[in-house]
Amino acid sequence: MVFLDSSLVWVFSAFVSVEERHLAPVSLFEHLSQLPPTIKMYSFMGGGLFCACVGNILLVVSTATDYWMQYRLSGAFAHQGLWRYCDTAKCYMQTESIAYWNATRAFMILSTLSCFAGIIAGILSFAHFSTFQRFNRSFAAGIMFFISTLFVLLAMAIYTGVTVNFLGKRYGDWRFSWSYILGWVALLMTFFAGIFYMCAYRMHECRRVTGPR
Repeated sequence: MVFLDSSLVWVFSAFVSVEERHLAPVSLFEHLSQLPPTIKMYSFMGGGLFCACVGNILLVVSTATDYWMQYRLSGAFAHQGLWRYCDTAKCYMQTESIAYWNATRAFMILSTLSCFAGIIAGILSFAHFSTFQRFNRSFAAGIMFFISTLFVLLAMAIYTGVTVNFLGKRYGDWRFSWSYILGWVALLMTFFAGIFYMCAYRMHECRRVTGPR
């Protein structure tokens, strides 16, 4: 009888352990959903800051490099950027004052500066200063990232439209190159940075309304 009772206890314990293993993922998700709002807020801010730093680097590289467009010239591929055009042997500065080049350069520079200002505001949003509210800095960072996204979108739209409608007809064999592609990737990164910081701002607003910090 004692042996039977101990066997039943062992079977019940094994069954409970199996059930706990099956329920472990659910319990983990429930635990993650019950994280303190402060941790979630800082997670959004950290993700936004990472996206913004990557986006700012891509903006600088895209603006400074000479591979926005590649085309065939005298049987060989040449390439050009916003500042120079290059053949197989040498690069030359673009001295012509062409409106679409100037507009693209200006918007890319403004986008880079806006993203950098957003990064500064995003870093300050982690600190505790008595003269400012943290959610204000998070909101300002998100707005700056969205402004940066708007500027790079204008730059890419202008360059794409003129290249397709004018330069594409001038050069028969041409294609966009990696500097141009980096501009679009930077647009996505700055946009997601703004989304993350706006989520952090909304979470802080909810905490401020529902109770003290």
